[in-house]
Amino acid sequence: MIKFTPFLACALLARVTFAIPAPLTSLARAAGDTCPANVVSCQNGSAGVDSCCVETPGGQLVQTQFWDFNPSTGPSDSWTVHGLWPDHCDGTFDEGCDPSRNYPSITDVLTENGKEDLLQFMNEFWVDINGKNEQFWSHEWNTHGTCMSTIAPSCMPEGSKTGLDAAFYFQKAVDTFKSLGTYDFLSSAGIEPDKTKTHTLAELTSAVKEAHGFIPAFDCKKGSLNAVYYYFNLQGTVMDGTLVPIDAPKGGSCPKTGIKYLPKAN
Repeated sequence: MIKFTPFLACALLARVTFAIPAPLTSLARAAGDTCPANVVSCQNGSAGVDSCCVETPGGQLVQTQFWDFNPSTGPSDSWTVHGLWPDHCDGTFDEGCDPSRNYPSITDVLTENGKEDLLQFMNEFWVDINGKNEQFWSHEWNTHGTCMSTIAPSCMPEGSKTGLDAAFYFQKAVDTFKSLGTYDFLSSAGIEPDKTKTHTLAELTSAVKEAHGFIPAFDCKKGSLNAVYYYFNLQGTVMDGTLVPIDAPKGGSCPKTGIKYLPKAN
């Protein structure tokens, strides 16, 4: 029997439309005046389109989550955010694309752009295993966020505050995470953290596909579940675009059998 939780209900709705509008849409540039409609990254028709209108070359977005169990991070009944990565359509990627936008403090950037609620959520669900959240967020923005073409400085709304690009990035990453309740996806199939029970990779994959509609990739650490990767293309921009889910183009590091899903240590 499927157990419905707020995370699962959100994910099921997302499976129907998977439109994740950014709350800052009203500040976004009027891309509709210059951008072709319905262009999706990494799909036919995206080649040659203005990079402010479609993510390029990093049009295959990867939403990554951690299950840190020892030492543990985040709530005991939730996975945590790792990041949102703009891979190229062929799976290769760029990193650290614009050091001039390596902001000294992500906390200050989000606060100055009115994102206190987002920051509060990140302090609970986007947490570093060593307690260095600010350093973790800076790494994700500097390494991955600065490579997203549709939030490059030339694509920002006129008169934007410093760091609005990063605010768009973190908002999109968190909104995507909220729609992907991995803990609830697995729990609905009877897969819950346990010290001794083991699972097959097929069981884990099937559970997520049943709830999300698409196949993820799982990573393991010493035979125990540790990370999950969800893949998307993007229709429109990071500011206000719609994620288009796809099956993972490659598997993770988990073995086919004998996978443990360990409870988080206290």
